[in-house]
Amino acid sequence: MSEVILDTITGKSTATTITIGSTPVVSASANSMTIRGEGSAQTSIQQGLVKCWVKNNEGANDLDSFNISSITDNGTGDYTETLTNAFSSTNFSYNGTCNNFSYNTIFLQSVATNSARLTLQGVLGGSNRNGVVGSMYCGDLA
Repeated sequence: MSEVILDTITGKSTATTITIGSTPVVSASANSMTIRGEGSAQTSIQQGLVKCWVKNNEGANDLDSFNISSITDNGTGDYTETLTNAFSSTNFSYNGTCNNFSYNTIFLQSVATNSARLTLQGVLGGSNRNGVVGSMYCGDLA
């Protein structure tokens, strides 16, 4: 086993593939890199990543997050998550979940390139603010 330590790698001008272990990592163009996924399918590294996520108490207490700068509590079951780095458009994808039995649905009420306002609604409509909410966002960052 050998070790290579360096600061710069210079390849051939036509080189488009780097292999790490037995996995080819391919750079097809500027800011676009793919990696071989399952089987022979290629996965875009930039497109295939969750760009921000947050896990919080419904009372806007951020338990852990990535690319979320703040959470604003607009009232029971209504809050806004503000992103540190904005998306390039409002056409990003969102997924959310809540483990509080008072709520069974999370609605994406409104979006901007740098924020999303969420409304929690449920069959009980309770005011229990002890649920944990998880949100994930995918799309192109600005």
